[in-house]
Amino acid sequence: MTKLWGGRFQKSAESWVDEFGASIGFDQQLVMEDIEGSLAHVTMLGAQGILPQEDVEKIKWGLNELRKKAEKGELEYKVENEDIHLNIEKMLIDLIGPVGGKLHTGRSRNDQVATDMHLFLKKRVKEVVELIEAFQKTILEKAEQHIETIAPGYTHMQRAQPISFAHHLMAYFWMLERDKERFNQSLERIDISPLGAGAMAGTTFPIDREMTAGLLGFSKIYENSMDAVSDRDFIVEFLANSALLMTHLSRFAEEIIIWSTDEFKFIELDDSFSTGSSIMPQKKNPDMAELIRGKTGRVYGNLIGLLTVLKGTPLTYNKDMQEDKEGMFDTLQTILGSLKIFEGMVRTMTVNTKRLNEAVHSDFSNATELADYLATKGMPFRKAHEVTGKLVFKCIQKGIYLKDLTLEEMKEESELIDEDVYEVLKPEAAVARRLSQGGTGFEQVRKQIEKAKECLK
Repeated sequence: MTKLWGGRFQKSAESWVDEFGASIGFDQQLVMEDIEGSLAHVTMLGAQGILPQEDVEKIKWGLNELRKKAEKGELEYKVENEDIHLNIEKMLIDLIGPVGGKLHTGRSRNDQVATDMHLFLKKRVKEVVELIEAFQKTILEKAEQHIETIAPGYTHMQRAQPISFAHHLMAYFWMLERDKERFNQSLERIDISPLGAGAMAGTTFPIDREMTAGLLGFSKIYENSMDAVSDRDFIVEFLANSALLMTHLSRFAEEIIIWSTDEFKFIELDDSFSTGSSIMPQKKNPDMAELIRGKTGRVYGNLIGLLTVLKGTPLTYNKDMQEDKEGMFDTLQTILGSLKIFEGMVRTMTVNTKRLNEAVHSDFSNATELADYLATKGMPFRKAHEVTGKLVFKCIQKGIYLKDLTLEEMKEESELIDEDVYEVLKPEAAVARRLSQGGTGFEQVRKQIEKAKECLK
């Protein structure tokens, strides 16, 4: 079979070489964007008098017929036609005759593929943002239910201070808010039209790039044709934003996994987001959380892969850049799936408030409260820290907690300690007293949740 570009060639590649160089196996995902870009291009060719209107209408009819077939999944792609662009062009010529070959006037596959990917990511990034918001709403709902549920907070994976469980959940809300901002901001770099840049130097035909940009819904065009066909920054940015999103999801997944262990028992995952063991009947494994944690690595890999491809490519287009698509498609599929799974996992999980309450009443996470208590009575904080540390050590030796010490035992370390210390040591009081802006105090958490609701509006 003669290639659409094969006039200069006297010899055809063997089939296995064609298969190695073809991208149709994955870039067929761009079929709707490719047809959309072609419709805009041919409309402009007619408006500029580059093609007669009769040819334009025939080509548009053919493209619309192919679009209908694509929507039904009826198009048959062939490896010998290499990519989505040549496959669609060949199908168009087969459908309407040689006039279909006029579609490529004033255009190259180089600006065509770039246009397709800009269109593709522009749509899909909006889907990502919608799923992030859905997850944020679920976190908000769960947080509202647990404002006064007290949980141990951790540093270095050691008990640190008691906190509102809602406060812990809301930390992820704000991480996701920044993720959402980054994706939204990236739309500015995605929303640029490369169409009309040609292979790399523009074209001699009197095309109207502003017109095609407008027809495709782009807000502006690339000002440099070489930059237009060689730029993959917008994909790198998408991959980088996705990698950071997955970092946040992976951190949350790690906590979900820890919280659901018998050692913690802070939560229980719904059966629909857990799996069993093939040999151990008692097991309930947090497989979905583990998968999200694991899939984070492939998203990182896709980012590093594209950066590595681009770092050694001179201007403008090089075949290396065909490697920009599979990682982009894979990353998109991964983050969309991860967000959907996580939203359902958090929405259906049960918070074990009884166990959380037991945890904060059986640890030393209230030690800072005792140090602060002494500091408010005039003791320098460093001295208060030392006194509290000694009392903690005394408790460890006796196998008790600070609340179990007698007043006399406390006074052995400082006469400043009075009966009111026992109220200060209660986890509920420790949380409620943290009224600094952004702190874990119940009223501050309520304010934080209201502010979060405003963000979602």
